[in-house]
Amino acid sequence: MLDKKNIIQGTETAVIVGVVTKDQTEQQVVEYLDELAFLAETAGAETKKRFIQKLQHPDTRTFVGKGKLEEIRQYAIAHQVNLVIFDDELSGAQINNITTAIGVKTIDRSDLILDIFARRAKTAEAKAQVELAQYQYILPRLRGMWKHLERLGGGIGTRGPGETEIETDRRIVREKISLLRNRLKEIDKQSATQRKNRGEFIRVALVGYTNVGKSTIMNLLSKRDVFAENKLFATLDTTTSKVVFENTPFLLSDTVGFIRKLPHHLIESFKSTLDEVREADILIHVIDISHPQYEDQMAVVNKTLQELKAFDKPMITVFNKMDLYEQQTFDEWLGEDTKKEILQDLYDRWNHETGGNAVFVAATERRNVEGLRATILNKVKELYQVRYPYKTMFF
Repeated sequence: MLDKKNIIQGTETAVIVGVVTKDQTEQQVVEYLDELAFLAETAGAETKKRFIQKLQHPDTRTFVGKGKLEEIRQYAIAHQVNLVIFDDELSGAQINNITTAIGVKTIDRSDLILDIFARRAKTAEAKAQVELAQYQYILPRLRGMWKHLERLGGGIGTRGPGETEIETDRRIVREKISLLRNRLKEIDKQSATQRKNRGEFIRVALVGYTNVGKSTIMNLLSKRDVFAENKLFATLDTTTSKVVFENTPFLLSDTVGFIRKLPHHLIESFKSTLDEVREADILIHVIDISHPQYEDQMAVVNKTLQELKAFDKPMITVFNKMDLYEQQTFDEWLGEDTKKEILQDLYDRWNHETGGNAVFVAATERRNVEGLRATILNKVKELYQVRYPYKTMFF
């Protein structure tokens, strides 16, 4: 799927664009653009400037209107920008119109996320899942995109199936989609068989927004070396390990992170990966409490879990990066008693809202890892008593 000659050589320079409509505030758009800039950085692009346009609704032809487009064009020429990224999904016609007007490669948020997924995909399953999502994204945009891609070549947003002549034919794209779906069905059958063959173990899955520290916590709990870094979507493939706490075994899985405006094609394509979430007995929802919008991120994850019909499972809520939270919240003039009071208010609030199922950790410092282990162990033991009571005598 990945064409090595189109992997980014060096850094692309980009501007990012958001639109404030009647449905969202300017503050929300600023937050979305913060995340878009992080996505761009993850993909290898350096964000030079942000453009925000206020409209009742997006322009059907150019999304932001001719005036704002001319402003972007002039900036792109003056600062040698070679990529424009829109925070919202664009149609093929809009991409073509914008690219024609400003003469710079244009992609949207979905295209950027797909590009990152294409870069991160390592296994045959992940590559097939990403490729399917890319073709599904491309199909309704064929008329607007192929001219654009043919003229502008490789780089962010053009990795994967957007690089050969064969995709100009809708019929062949549909055949590709059908072929990939059949391949993923076979992989899904194999994955389902593997899950069934795991025996009568309680299954625990780590879920959460991307880049909240799930893989770091996975490494601490399972003593495995799962790839983790401070970038979005560091891992795509589900990693499952058998873990034993105090003679009590269970299966622990690390899953792909969620994000705002996640392309629905990806959710469909990653069905077999997300089945680890659907079939889990216990969910561990990991949250980056140091993030300014951590509550919004929690809401995004909870909404995605509802869409996956997995929200009603027993859940442990883990507030990670407490060390960073304290650095941001406390200054040198605060007394120790005041600090303790602030932390206690935080603990009380979230223990109340989670029914006593909140744990506060700093994974990189290994702070309160033992408390997290004890919480997980208690949940696992409770479920063994309900599901497989005859096995508990052996633990």
